[in-house]
Amino acid sequence: MKRMGMIFRAKANKALDRAEDPRETLDYSYQKQLELLQKVRRGVADVATSRKRLELQLNQLNGQSGKLEEQSKKALALGREDLAREALGRRANLQQQVTDLQTQHQTLQGEEEKLTLAAQRLQAKVDAFRTKKETIKATYTAAQAQTQIGEAFSGISEEMGDVGMAIQRAEDKTAQLQARSGAIDELLASGALDDPTGTARDDLSAELDRISGGADVELEIERMKAELAGGSGSGQQALEGGSGSTQQQSQETPRFDKQ
Repeated sequence: MKRMGMIFRAKANKALDRAEDPRETLDYSYQKQLELLQKVRRGVADVATSRKRLELQLNQLNGQSGKLEEQSKKALALGREDLAREALGRRANLQQQVTDLQTQHQTLQGEEEKLTLAAQRLQAKVDAFRTKKETIKATYTAAQAQTQIGEAFSGISEEMGDVGMAIQRAEDKTAQLQARSGAIDELLASGALDDPTGTARDDLSAELDRISGGADVELEIERMKAELAGGSGSGQQALEGGSGSTQQQSQETPRFDKQ
């Protein structure tokens, strides 16, 4: 079971490594830092709001304390010492509340300063991380592009590998078809295969046909020469006979002299 668990974790880790894109991981980390910075800023705003509310309460209590002091003075002036004591007693209670609120105000003010400083430091860290993130992303993208170009030139990429395999298959099929065509031509020429169309003959038949065709041509040429020779003799005789008749006619025709 331990071995199976280890194998499963190893394969899962390898699959995650293949699926993980460092650029996406960096963007996710940057987003989480922005969310944390936003929470810190909201904390600063909440503390500042509480501090402001304490300041309002302090102003209100200080106003009531001053009012009670004026009332006690007026009571003493009118001879009402009992009212003056009561007013001073209330003023003392208000002063105790004012003291407590001032303590809380100082505490909140200190927390606000700490949170503000933390927000500033976190902001600087986020800004630095953003710059580093963009630099790493650009470097990673450039390295990835260079790797893809190198794989394409070397032919070891998946796409170029598929193209190379397709070219190899096409060349193999072409060579196979050429070999098959040549083998069929040789078999037809040797007479091992019959051609139903009668157009393909063996070498011996082709040679005999060529010789027979040549002999027929020679005989036809001799015949045509003989005909031409016979025709030339008959024409010469015709010409000679024609000239003799002309001369005889010229001799037999009487001439008439002019008187």
